[in-house]
Amino acid sequence: MSVQKTYIIAEAGVNHNGNSNTAFQLIDVAIKAGVDAIKFQTFKAGRLVTKNADKAEYQKQTTNCSETQFEMLRKLELPYELYYDLMEYCKNRKIDFLSTAFDLDSLDFLANQLKLKTLKIPSGDITNAPLLLAYAKTGCNLILSTGMSTLTEVEDALSILAFGFLNANDISPERSFFKQAYCSIKGRKLLKDKVILLHCTTEYPAPLEEINLNAMLTMRTKFGLRIGYSDHSEGIIVPIAATAMGAVLIEKHFTLDKTLPGPDHKASLEPNELNDMVKAVRAVEQSMGSNLKIPAPSELKNIPIARKSLVAAKNIKIGEEFTKNNMTVKRPGIGISPMKYWDTIGSIAQKDFYKDEVIK
Repeated sequence: MSVQKTYIIAEAGVNHNGNSNTAFQLIDVAIKAGVDAIKFQTFKAGRLVTKNADKAEYQKQTTNCSETQFEMLRKLELPYELYYDLMEYCKNRKIDFLSTAFDLDSLDFLANQLKLKTLKIPSGDITNAPLLLAYAKTGCNLILSTGMSTLTEVEDALSILAFGFLNANDISPERSFFKQAYCSIKGRKLLKDKVILLHCTTEYPAPLEEINLNAMLTMRTKFGLRIGYSDHSEGIIVPIAATAMGAVLIEKHFTLDKTLPGPDHKASLEPNELNDMVKAVRAVEQSMGSNLKIPAPSELKNIPIARKSLVAAKNIKIGEEFTKNNMTVKRPGIGISPMKYWDTIGSIAQKDFYKDEVIK
């Protein structure tokens, strides 16, 4: 039976705390865990957030509550130059390097300077039409996270991506043209080929009762695209469940130490937990198999042991009728199947059978 491999992204995000050495350490941890890719976040604080923007409640609890979101993010930036070294380090160690761009300049850097083939669009930008269009026009494969969104908002985002994929450079972006692109045969094919949708609950940590993994299946049915799951819950249970439900991609934040200062450490996995998650996801992959309901090869030898046959309940003479009084059902399953019980009643014994002898 074939095994569908789930693509696992270890989300380093900003858990490097702006420190280049920590960024390389995170790559080493991801490699040791056996994930497929490590992902960072690329941004310039001044292009991402206003100077006085407030922080999320979870960020206030895990960082200096007196600083603004801008001040927090500015300390978490990595210089563009460092990304070349990070990407080369990953390439040499055979782990995919990914990143998310939160602004147009950072997107241009990832797509046109680093020349990444796959990019991740964050949940917070699912309504950022200009950035969505720019993402699509890179021609890259896209992973679209859908935290905080409705089905309508997801469809609107996909419509913009379809428009961008079609390279309609001679057409000014308009909502009616987005919908036309989304509904077109070519647009739908491009979305199917190039986009993976991630279900996500954007809270850190996300409450289990608000995860709603079934929404992942709803999106797969609604949009006909590959689906995955970006996890912000505590522990590793939910990513394992998502894998069993058919997620083709799992993304999970990780850190060197949950007690480090910074907005995302507390809701991230430590190295040993990341190792456990990867092992569990791979085990689930092995258990999924195909959709065929047939005996597994290892079961075949147990069929005659576990199943039953028609057995003489007493001595039966040749020429005697089989009845419910002289016939019973017992192991082993090497004789006439009990499924033929009523067909056998009334038929004639072709030989003598001793009590407890399997009827063949």
